[in-house]
Amino acid sequence: MTTGSPRERPGPPVPTAPPPPSDEEWLRRSRADPPDFAVLFDRHAADVHRYLARRIGPHPADDLLSEVFLTAFEQRARYDPARGEVRAWLFGIATVLLRRHGRDEVRGLRARARLRGDGPDGGPADGAIGRVDAAAQAGAIAAELAAMPRRDRDALLLHAWADLGYQEIATALDVPVGTVRSRLHRVRNRLRPLLDRARSDDTDR
Repeated sequence: MTTGSPRERPGPPVPTAPPPPSDEEWLRRSRADPPDFAVLFDRHAADVHRYLARRIGPHPADDLLSEVFLTAFEQRARYDPARGEVRAWLFGIATVLLRRHGRDEVRGLRARARLRGDGPDGGPADGAIGRVDAAAQAGAIAAELAAMPRRDRDALLLHAWADLGYQEIATALDVPVGTVRSRLHRVRNRLRPLLDRARSDDTDR
């Protein structure tokens, strides 16, 4: 009678690396150790700059980006995680600071409307109501963006260009999520004829 080799006993579990600290944790740490705030810049500066540049152009966005993170650093002790994530909070600061450039933004949109073209970073309708090829309507859409109330434009572009969800937009704008839904519904109704026309033109090609 032969006996098999003794069954090998499993070794001790391999320890897994802990997940990296969250944005909220880095922000909390930065209150006692300010250099830790740099992690938030590294994580989010590129996205915030892209959003700013699409709204007011790349050169003004460079200066405004610095102001966004300086403001966030100065206000970090007042950040309340119960009101939303750090990323949405940063986009909210960016949107508030953009209001000083509202005239420049509207002038830029009107210029696009006259040219009936668009910049290299994508059309104004990009992502607004799904992905629509609206190249022929870019001028008309830019004109609508320029004419709509700032609060509606902010909600739309946070959704389309910052890729924020409804709750994140509510955090960024410091409004109830129901208000965000109402604003985006209003914008959809306003832009729908232009977007439908763009779909129709694309089908006819």
